[in-house]
Amino acid sequence: MTPILASTPALWYLARGSGAVSLCLLTLTVVLGIVTSARWATDSWPRFVVAGLHRNLSLLAVAFLGLHVASVVVDGYVPIRWLDAVVPFASAYRPLWLGLGAVALDLLLAVLLTSLLRVRLGHRAWRGVHWAAYACWPVALVHGFGIGSDHRQLWMLAIGVAALAAVTAATCWRLTLTAGPARRAALATSAGPLGRSRPASPTHPGAPTRRPVSPTGPGGPTGSGGPTGSGPASRI
Repeated sequence: MTPILASTPALWYLARGSGAVSLCLLTLTVVLGIVTSARWATDSWPRFVVAGLHRNLSLLAVAFLGLHVASVVVDGYVPIRWLDAVVPFASAYRPLWLGLGAVALDLLLAVLLTSLLRVRLGHRAWRGVHWAAYACWPVALVHGFGIGSDHRQLWMLAIGVAALAAVTAATCWRLTLTAGPARRAALATSAGPLGRSRPASPTHPGAPTRRPVSPTGPGGPTGSGGPTGSGPASRI
């Protein structure tokens, strides 16, 4: 590590800024991931545009996260090693909060590597690992507020609140889309195939009873009033 790069204000501001930008990009990636899972699309925002934006933002988040880790380690102001960035809870400096950052980095790297090997792994294995991205976001959020030097600044609090509100709103919107078809299906099943209540069974106590008509009795085809019975038609 050269003295020019060690503990310079430029590296310090780079570490702070890249960390905040990484959190914003990761939040947008999670929100777009939720939107993509719902297959949402409009005429101006087709599905492939949303999916492409989600993929590009995730790659940009990984790039800024790498810049954040590199600037923190190279800065040398605090004793953070390269190993501490990938091995959780092994650092001598704030092991809990720094370990959460390592967990978030490892989860994001797992998602990135499995996405590159998606064809060989298969869709089911890739999707199982891809769910780790949803766990990566809250871990990164807690890491930023636990170890960041700007967690009490108004602008950092605004970023954290906005990120939390965005992911919460996207999650609630996705849950309403999931619950809507299930509720309509349950109502349709309870209402019957035609969408209304089924008529009462003849054996139900409140249903009117009908007496069976005998073929030779009154009103039957060969009884009184029939074409071959003793009714008017038989007297002709």
